[in-house]
Amino acid sequence: MYFYVDETGHTGPNLFDQTQPVLSYGVLSSHDDLDKVAEKELAALRKKLGVQRLHAAELGVHRLSNVVDTLLMLQKKHRIRFDIWQVVKRDHAIISFFDQVFDQGMNPVVPWMANWTPLRYPLLLNLASLFDDELAEKAWRARLEAHNERSAELFREVCGTLLRRVNILDIRSVELITDALNWATVNFDKLGYNCKTNKDKLQIMPNMIGFQSVLHGICIRLGGTNRRADIIVDQQSQFNTTQRELSEFYRQIREQPWPLGPGLPVMDMKNMPAEPLVFQSGTRSPGLELVDVYLWTFKRFMENKELTKPLSRLVYTNRNTASTDCVSLFSVAKRFRESFENMPEPSPEMMEKAQKALDLDEARRLQHRVTGFNQP
Repeated sequence: MYFYVDETGHTGPNLFDQTQPVLSYGVLSSHDDLDKVAEKELAALRKKLGVQRLHAAELGVHRLSNVVDTLLMLQKKHRIRFDIWQVVKRDHAIISFFDQVFDQGMNPVVPWMANWTPLRYPLLLNLASLFDDELAEKAWRARLEAHNERSAELFREVCGTLLRRVNILDIRSVELITDALNWATVNFDKLGYNCKTNKDKLQIMPNMIGFQSVLHGICIRLGGTNRRADIIVDQQSQFNTTQRELSEFYRQIREQPWPLGPGLPVMDMKNMPAEPLVFQSGTRSPGLELVDVYLWTFKRFMENKELTKPLSRLVYTNRNTASTDCVSLFSVAKRFRESFENMPEPSPEMMEKAQKALDLDEARRLQHRVTGFNQP
């Protein structure tokens, strides 16, 4: 199979640009090499529109409508499928803070259940409710600040503000968040919160978080077929190296699924293609040219912006086959609801066993509790 990957909404390390709040990846897939089989039709469209390349943002809604009939013909003929993966950047800054500060492997006062089971979801959502945009931006600045002392100062300001706000939550959340933030404030050097190198920064950017979803989605599309798969990614200087490294890592772990914890998803990359990523200029790839149009159209649809009837047909014909997901607090809340709705009723024996485990873990974590200030 062939997969063509493009992105939109890139603002670099600035996650708080109000004009681009969401980063989106589009993935077009087909059993046929679109770079070869679609060139003739796209060349005719370029000539008709008087452009060197079909770039959706430049063509706009009404001129782009003229290409839909050809796109639908190609879609049917070559069994083209489109998927879209998104990251809400502001939410990512908060989730990134939580993932580092409330990592039970780093922070010993965080309960095991609050990190390795679906109970992490309500704790994250409760913590997120304490953030406003200004505080989220400060937490993100601390994450990107390579200088330890400057990062620590910003980080402690964030924790101090959160601790002043935490009492609006339920008693258990107040206790866990207070303990975790107190320990992190005192033990900043052990937390590994700030990025020391440019490579570290690239790895936590929304672009790379979204690209993880892209590769997971491709594995799902391949569905255990073990067929050859070429992944063609739009060429750009900043993230291609990190994208390649991520794909190589996923190839290395294909034989060993990683359970994240009871009730949490399993990282299963068994269908990760053996072929390395191909980085190609969008000006030289009809497949990337097509995914640009699909991505632009779907993004407008998801933002409730104007679409003509022809462009709406492009969305409508993919409504039952497109896969989509979003890294956001909304999706966390949805995942939390679904995990508990599908959870079977535990037996009394299971409840007794779970309580014993909870008691042991609580005794363990309390041994590391920082006392003397900011106690609930």
